[in-house]
Amino acid sequence: MADNKSKRGGADAKLIALSEPYEVRYWSKKLRITPAKLKAAVKKVGHSAKKVEAYIKEQKHKARDRALIALSQPYEVRYWSKKLKITPAALKAAVKAVGHSSKKVTAYVIAHTQRPARLARWPF
Repeated sequence: MADNKSKRGGADAKLIALSEPYEVRYWSKKLRITPAKLKAAVKKVGHSAKKVEAYIKEQKHKARDRALIALSQPYEVRYWSKKLKITPAALKAAVKAVGHSSKKVTAYVIAHTQRPARLARWPF
């Protein structure tokens, strides 16, 4: 269906038309995502701007949660202790030292773990 550019507002503002390059650019910039992620979100939840915005917000929230280590959750403590090959007490000390970011904790543990010289170049 062709987009009548002389009529604005209402239904036009509530839907995302992927067939119009300027709309893909606008919504990608507004939501701070790539056009490919926008197209995937529209495919997942439909063309409604409200639904797409809510979906993108939820996805960003989930990604933020995955990047943090929650010491209040026993399963997270077990998971990260096993993954980093350290004790739960050492994990808690590392989180206390650098914060809850999984990247910072991993870097801290690697820097403070004594490894044999021949294995120093291997990440595992």
